[in-house]
Amino acid sequence: MPRLVPCLLLLLLTVQSPAADWAQFRGAGAVGVSTETAVPLQWSDTKNLAWKLALPGKGFSSPIVVGDKVLVTCYSGASGDLSGLKRHLVCADRNTGKLLWKKDVPSQATERPIPSFGGAHGFASHTPTSDGERVYVLLGNTGVLAFDLAGKQLWRQDVGSESASRFGSASSPILYKNLLIVTAGAESESIRAFDAKTGKPAWKTEARSLNRTYSTPVIAKNAKGVDEMVLSVTFETWGLDPMTGELNWFAGTEVDTNAVPTVVVNEGIAYVIGGRSPGGRAAIRLGGTDDVSKTHVLWSKTGGSYVSSPVFHKGHLYWVNDRGVGFCVDAKTGEEVTRKRIGGQFYASMLLLGNRMVAVSRFGGAHVFEAGTSFTEVGRNRLTDASDFSGSPAIAGNRMYLRSDRFLYCVGAK
Repeated sequence: MPRLVPCLLLLLLTVQSPAADWAQFRGAGAVGVSTETAVPLQWSDTKNLAWKLALPGKGFSSPIVVGDKVLVTCYSGASGDLSGLKRHLVCADRNTGKLLWKKDVPSQATERPIPSFGGAHGFASHTPTSDGERVYVLLGNTGVLAFDLAGKQLWRQDVGSESASRFGSASSPILYKNLLIVTAGAESESIRAFDAKTGKPAWKTEARSLNRTYSTPVIAKNAKGVDEMVLSVTFETWGLDPMTGELNWFAGTEVDTNAVPTVVVNEGIAYVIGGRSPGGRAAIRLGGTDDVSKTHVLWSKTGGSYVSSPVFHKGHLYWVNDRGVGFCVDAKTGEEVTRKRIGGQFYASMLLLGNRMVAVSRFGGAHVFEAGTSFTEVGRNRLTDASDFSGSPAIAGNRMYLRSDRFLYCVGAK
């Protein structure tokens, strides 16, 4: 059992995001699903491109949409000794693409260079989150910051700078009631919670196994209707109390080496994929106490996804892995239904958009598939931008928002 050291501080205010917003990584529930039916599924530089905005730097983070604003993070100055490293929070008008404001945050702690192999994500891989009043960003060793939606910095808190992981950090912050929860595995082998309004520390949970955890936690209800925070870590999945950070249960998995994809929960079952090739996948019923590996693991198989997270649709799990292979897996049994070579390399997570699935490759455009077990491709969209598209799409209304290393794009009728 992992050694956890929780420090408790319970608070009571609840904050919520408007339903139409896409206010965190992979949208509401972090499931990567939208029921919108009017989003164009064909686009190019000259077709269904409402606007594009030049970005001040690179990044693997995904855009979020809050009211009439689109927000995304970037970084620049990552050459040499990293003394010039800056992160940027960019806010654009959702409808016009006009730059509303930009905040430049110089590095405020010693940064560890990321090795050239496995380090393409750089220093802006954390997707912001918002409660509709404030936007929150994790900026690695520089800490976690809160801004109001006019761009005023409200608070900053340190989350450690030990650089426990040689590959940097990537987990995105999430909100739960009055708390902002941050997985700072790379920074300090910890998970931390802060009062979202004031930044006051609420609790801290430490464990060495977090140093290779890049997954974003999710909040879901178990069979008793109790909220749990579910997180994939190396070789295990955890269920924690989101108000205290206490570990409720853990289950062994085959997510080896690095835990990157986010867990997807459907009807009280957590579906976990991850690890380097071949990695693993598992289905775990929420709830239980201590080690639930023998009581709550419904199935566990070899073969997963190293980076991209799955979607759940009509009893099946879908993803395209970093080697460009699409997978469809039966959610009841874990058995592989379809394996199909798509080609290219994929870091962005799958998006279920109505009756279509969208998979954005790093350099080969966006593939559109029927939402079925055959992975039938019905479209492919490419822009002349040859930079890296590794952020996952965001959906709001009848528009899709994409980011590359150079631009923020809005796909939709002008």
